[in-house]
Amino acid sequence: MSKHGYESGRLDLPFVGIATFAKKPYVQDWSSIDADVAILGAPYDFGTQWRPGARFGPRAVREASTLFAFGHAGAYDHEDDATYLGADVRIVDIGDADIIHTDTTGSHKNIETGVRAILAAGALPVTIGGDHSINIPCINAFDDQGDIHVLQIDAHLDFVDVRHGVTHGHGNPMRRAADKDYVTGLTQLGIRNVSSTAKEGYEDARRMGSDILSVRQCRKLGTDAVLARIPKGARIYITIDIDAFCPSIAPGTGTPSHGGFLYYEVLELLQGVAQVHEVVGIDLVEVAPDYDPTGSTAILAAQVLLNLLGFIFHSKTDKNS
Repeated sequence: MSKHGYESGRLDLPFVGIATFAKKPYVQDWSSIDADVAILGAPYDFGTQWRPGARFGPRAVREASTLFAFGHAGAYDHEDDATYLGADVRIVDIGDADIIHTDTTGSHKNIETGVRAILAAGALPVTIGGDHSINIPCINAFDDQGDIHVLQIDAHLDFVDVRHGVTHGHGNPMRRAADKDYVTGLTQLGIRNVSSTAKEGYEDARRMGSDILSVRQCRKLGTDAVLARIPKGARIYITIDIDAFCPSIAPGTGTPSHGGFLYYEVLELLQGVAQVHEVVGIDLVEVAPDYDPTGSTAILAAQVLLNLLGFIFHSKTDKNS
């Protein structure tokens, strides 16, 4: 039986060392990324309309992710009888895009540059926000990557076109995505209750190719039926707003909304997507750790990302075998 790394080297417990994502190698030079996955922090929260603090999301999610850095030989899941994220999946952390206070355009451009560098290296970009406006530069970076379909898991539709001249705040990203000719449609799940988008926004979204389901509608349909609504063969970009989850398990966010998803509801959706579709990019946004002194929101975010990455690369192995 082969020895785990910690049997011949350091124990390297989660609270030891520098908190890169899952304690993976740090790559400072964005022109020398050589990996399957690259993590980018986007600590920008000037797009918020109420409570700030998501600028500290990348740091909190990275620190929380060290809890799951025990997997020296991958993580075995007895339910799936599968080992996820073994040594064959190369993950690096390329640090944060530089944020220029008060400058949305410059900050977003720096985020876009990071995502473009990851794509140029042939790696899967995973961007940790930051408020949901950081999805705008992430999607901009895909302008030469072919058609994509956006899967949004969120409490809010985020389909505002212009409000008081604001076009790039955290209420605008899905409208900006729909504006792109290479975004062929959106599947928007978890949208509920009082939203930041007016009725006209919902009408615009459906007219521009959106399929919108609330948490209750998703539960009534069931996971398989929801997954069946995503266009067959679509290449998927996944954007996850942590406020999609019930604030009982994810209070650390600027705009919590009761009635949200529970952990396994989202996990099973993500696993189903990874099994059927090519996932080309991911972002996870709106973790604001100061509103959650327990740290459980950041742990949830890290756990969701690591499980999703595990599903994606396990599915790739299955498809290639």
